[in-house]
Parts: sequence; C-alpha cells; structure tokens
Amino acid sequence: MARYRYLALFIVLLVYGCNTTKYLGPGQKLYSGAQIKITDKDVKKSAKGDIEDEMEGLLRPLPNGKILGIRFKLWLYDRYKTPKRKGLKHFLMSKGEPPVLISAVDLDQNASILQNRLQNEGYFLAQVSGDTIGKPKTSEAVYTIQLGPQYKYRSIIFPKGGGDDLDTAVAGAANQTLLKPGDPFNLDRIKTERIRIDARLKEEGYFYFAPEDLIMKYDSTVKDHQVDMWVKIKPETPDEARWIYSVRNIYVYPDYKLRDTALKMDSAQKYLWYNVIDPKQQFRPFTFKNTVLLHPGDIYNRNEHTNSLSRFIELGPFKFVKNRFEDVTPDSAKLDIYYFLTQQKRKSLQTDIVLSQNSADYDGTQLDVNFRNRNTFKGAELYTLTLFANRDIQFGPYNHGYNIYEYGITPSLSWPRFVGPLSFHTDNAFIPRSILTFGYTFINRTQLYSLNSFNASFGYQWKPNIHVQHQLDLEDLTFVDPENITQIYIDSIHNTRNPELAHVINKQFTFGPSYTYTYTNTMEKAKTNTFYYTGKVSLSGNLVGLATGADTPRRVSKIFGTPFDQYVKLENEIRFYHKLGRNSSLATRFMVDVGLPYGNSTVLPYSQQFFIGGANSLRGFQAHSIGPGSYILPLQLAQGTAFLPDESGDIKIEANAEYRAKLFGFVEGALFVDAGNIWVLNSNPFLPGGTFGKNFLSQVAADAGFGLRFNFTVLLLRTDYGLPIRQPNAAIPIRGFKYGVFNLAIGYPF
Repeated sequence: MARYRYLALFIVLLVYGCNTTKYLGPGQKLYSGAQIKITDKDVKKSAKGDIEDEMEGLLRPLPNGKILGIRFKLWLYDRYKTPKRKGLKHFLMSKGEPPVLISAVDLDQNASILQNRLQNEGYFLAQVSGDTIGKPKTSEAVYTIQLGPQYKYRSIIFPKGGGDDLDTAVAGAANQTLLKPGDPFNLDRIKTERIRIDARLKEEGYFYFAPEDLIMKYDSTVKDHQVDMWVKIKPETPDEARWIYSVRNIYVYPDYKLRDTALKMDSAQKYLWYNVIDPKQQFRPFTFKNTVLLHPGDIYNRNEHTNSLSRFIELGPFKFVKNRFEDVTPDSAKLDIYYFLTQQKRKSLQTDIVLSQNSADYDGTQLDVNFRNRNTFKGAELYTLTLFANRDIQFGPYNHGYNIYEYGITPSLSWPRFVGPLSFHTDNAFIPRSILTFGYTFINRTQLYSLNSFNASFGYQWKPNIHVQHQLDLEDLTFVDPENITQIYIDSIHNTRNPELAHVINKQFTFGPSYTYTYTNTMEKAKTNTFYYTGKVSLSGNLVGLATGADTPRRVSKIFGTPFDQYVKLENEIRFYHKLGRNSSLATRFMVDVGLPYGNSTVLPYSQQFFIGGANSLRGFQAHSIGPGSYILPLQLAQGTAFLPDESGDIKIEANAEYRAKLFGFVEGALFVDAGNIWVLNSNPFLPGGTFGKNFLSQVAADAGFGLRFNFTVLLLRTDYGLPIRQPNAAIPIRGFKYGVFNLAIGYPF
C-alpha cells in the first residue's frame, strides 16, 4: 500500500508543479477550448456529431495543447520565459508555446465563419452565436447553432446540346455529374463539379477552357426546401476557349539547361512522330518512344500530356521536366509542344548504413555501396552495382551466438521498356521496365555453416494504373553451395530428425518463373476503407522435372551434377484498413501460403519455406518458434546440442488485427491480436502433429498485446508486448503476464 501512496503523492506534485494558470497576469484568463451546441431536435445524433467535429476544426485560435491532461508546452514556455535570444532557457522556451488567452478569441468572427460554412453546405437559414463560460483562471467559448432545414437538389439541368461544339461537350459530361437530385446543396462539391467538367473537356481538345468559364445558377425558392441547379457556359467565354485544339509538332530537348534560350531547330532529328534536339547526341532518339504519348494530328488530351510528363521523370536520367505549348496558327487551332528535360548526374556513388529487423528477430546493421549509371547505353538504361556487408544478431531466450554475417555483390541492368520476348503497349503515367540481375552472397551462420549463394533473374515490371502492379520473372535461378558445416549443426539434424534442416546444407538448385500481382488503394487517404492485396506464384524445375521423369527418391534428376528443386508455391496476403476517426483506425491482415514440393523434391528449399512468430508476425511468440502444427520438440532430442532449429513448414495461415490510435504528439498506441501456424504437407513420423489436416483449427496459436509507436515521420520506431493466449498444443501451458514477449522493430507490422 505504501508504494501506491507514494505514486499518488508523485502525481499530485507533478500536476501542481505543472500548473500553468499561476503565471497569468491580473484579469487574464486562459482559453480552454470551445463547445459546439446544436439546438435542433430533429438532427440525428451521428449527423450532429459530424457537424460538431467539422465546426470545431474551423475555430481559431486553437487552445494550448495537452499531454495526458497537462499543458506541458505552455508550462515549458512560462517556466523558462526569458528575453534572451541564446542559452538553455531560450532553447527550452522555444520548445514550448505561449498562452492562448480568451481575449484572443473573436467570437463574432468565428460565428460568422461557422455560419458561412453551414450555408455553403445547404443550411441556408442557419444562425450561429458565440458566448463564453468563465472560471476564475480559465474560460471556454460556446457556439450555439440553429441549423434549420438543409436544402437539397430537386433537379440538375445541363445544356441540351445542339448548339456549338462546347455546349455539346458540356452536355456530354452530364452522365458522370457529381451533383445528384436528392443530395444536399454543397458549394465545395459544386466547385469540384466545375473542375471535373473542365478536366473532361481538356481530354477533348479544349485547351484554353477553364473552370471559371462555367457558371452554376441555382433557384432555392422552389417548394420543400429544394434547389434547382443550372450548369451553363458564361456568355463572355472567349473564342479560343470554345475551339478544339490539335497537335502539330512535338520537340524533345534531352539536355536542357536554364541558360539555354535558343530552340536550335536546325539540329532537330526526326524520329517517328517527334523531333529530338540533342546536338551532343547523349541519347538515342528511340529513348522517348514510350514517353511521348501525343502524336501530330491528335486532339489535345491533357491526361496523355500529364502521363508524358510523369514518364519523362520515370525514365530516370532527368530530374526536371518543363513543357511549353505554342499556339502556332491564329486562324486554326494548332499547338506545337516542347519538352525541356534537365538531367541528373549521369553517374553517382552512394554509401548507406541501414538498421533493420527481420521476422526472425534479427537486428542487423548493413553497409551498402551503390554505383549508378543512369544512361548506360544512351537509352536511359540504369546500371546498378551494389556491394554490401551486414551483420544480424538474434535476440531472444535461445540461439544466442548463432549470428549471421553476409557480404556480396549485385550488378543489375534496368531498361525503361520491354525487351526480349514480351512486349505490349501501355499509355498511362508509368513506364514498364525490363530488369536483369546477377548476384553472389556469402552467408556465414556462426558455429553452424556457411553458404555460397549465386543467383540470376530476368523479368518485367509494369503498372496498368496507380493501383495495380505486375511483376513477371521469366527466369529466377539460384544455386547454393554449402561449406564449413559444424558438428553442432550435424547433431541438431541427428537429434531432431528434421529433413528441412538437412536440406539447408545440401546443394540447392532452383530455377523457374514467378509472377506477382499487387493491388492497393492505401494511398487514397480520404477513403474510410482501403485495401492491399498481393498474390505470388513461383515455380521451379517443373518442365525439366517432367521431361526427365524426376521422382524422388526412386529417380533423382540432376543438372550439372546437382539435384534441382521442383515445387509450386502460392502466396496470398490481403490487408484491410478502416478509419474509425480522425486519429484512430483498425488494421487487419490475412495470409494463406502453400508450397508443394514434388517430383525431384520432398521438401521445399530452406529459402522458400514458411515461418511464423516474431515482431512482424505472432508477436506473443519468439520468431520461428511455433509449429509445425502441434509438434513439440521432445526434450530428450534437444539434449546434446546448443542449437534449437527454426521451425518451418509448407503451409502458413496467419491473421492479425490491430487497433491504432494517436495518443499525443508523435506517440501512437496499439492493441493487437494475432493468430496462425505453419504445417507440413507430407506426413513425417519425426514431426508428430505437424501435418496439415482437418483438425488444423485446433492447432492455431494466438496472442494479444499492446504497443507504442514513435512516429518521427522519417522513421517509425515500434515497441510491442505480446502475450500468448492460445498454444498450438494443449500440453503447453498458458503462462502469466511476465512471460510475454517484448518486440522492438522499425515500421508498422503490416
């Protein structure tokens, strides 16, 4: 009991010491915030809450901020207030904020702003008044709102067409109008509608048209608080805004500098439908074939023009793109288009030090040295050479000392177009890429084994739109050659009788295609619900295995004297994010992964197996410590070795849910629950309970916990404490709170 009394005394002293009203002068009162009171009885509670939140966001000034109920920044300012411009006190004062007094609040101005906003949202009869409620040292503003009826559209009338081309074009935009009969009047939506119509007309050649050339007239005198709206073209709209423009010539300047003034038309080189002005011949003319989307004779289309600008930047060698339109024929509507491209440095050398944590709870430090040539063969090809070295140290209750050291080299070449057997046309803002990569990595897992890993791949990446990305690797080849295998690891294989562990130190040869599909709309921050999905299928040795009749163990096929891996692997991950409020959200994830070894393989190669548990998975369990299924490593088998192997499987099912909320400043909080497990496909007498079957749900492990996130914008540091609430095997007891797992990681788990 004594320690609770001390804690209570500490809290009282803290609150008293941070009392900010004691610094106020005579007659001064601190502004403590505002209340919004809506007097209408017929307004739904949910709608009333939304209006109150919106109105509060318009009020100025804002009261002094609080952290856990204490105005800490105000206290900091008052406590260390000084006229000096230097020193520690000035520094501390600068981190605080001056007091916001009730005398700084203009009630009439705020009431006028609120009333104007409500009228813009259809509450034409709204009335707002402001007053204050005072205490001895603080005062609160109260704004009383009488909404009245909200006016709604009865009809939206567009031009009927049949007049000039512009009338017909505006009439054609009616089908996708944002203004619908029955919707509330909203000035912001009317402005958005004008911008939408303008954007549509810009895709039909109306180069000089502007949203301001439209007038939206409404009549609010019709019955039952309704509005009739007319969409019209202003009579004073100039002739050029009524013309449909087409493209005459296109010019590209790939070496433009700000000091350049001459157009150098005498050095223009015609290529297909555009002209390249490049006296130094730094780029081959075909480089821009995928970026210049407009053609001579085309009707001007702003969407295609904007996509061209994006593609010029996506090429890689250019840091700025400037464009100019020249109205070349006053008697007819023709445009010349000029693209002025400013280059980045062609070659660069960069060194990075990266701190990371992976799903196995390895905290690592990596040094990368990257060389880039952004125009290798004068076609905007990106050549990258990466040298890297890293050290990963695992934290947890076991496997201390079995750390991982790696070094290697990765050269790659990326073409900003399709090369090779695959080629098709795309005309959006994203450039397709063909990527060739080679690599060598030396991996040393101390006291266990070393691996020499060689890899090569060739494939394509392309985006049909901002939400979807495809990646197709026609060939992804990996050869792993083990060495320096220690007795500790051999004992682990002997004691656990785990074939996956034995396969790690076998020579491994995988080759085959893979395809990844990704969809996301999480970049649309205004949406309440957003999704992320990625699916991947990987193959290895399928055709060769069929051709050679591979059937392990009866017939093992080899290439260059090495057995190759044969498998099919499917991976699926879906995430759903739901906004609960301005500073809170619900994030969920569901994963189902399956790997099928067959023919020349009985187990998946170690690098392709599935693991579960850890800081980005089931956070109440140590990384890679769960499963497969209900299998428990018998104590007698673990004797004689200091190394306990990571548990892996051919099937993985995992689900996660996390409530996220901003607490204060850069600190966020989270409550989470995780569930899942891994299983093997083929029955193994040395892994009892590890095979996937109809009772798999009874073998699902689960945890729950809480965490803090420190969001520094450029870096998010995450701490989570997870507690197991369900074990995959009933024989494993559920322990108390102190047996939970603390996770330290970078970034959100999903």
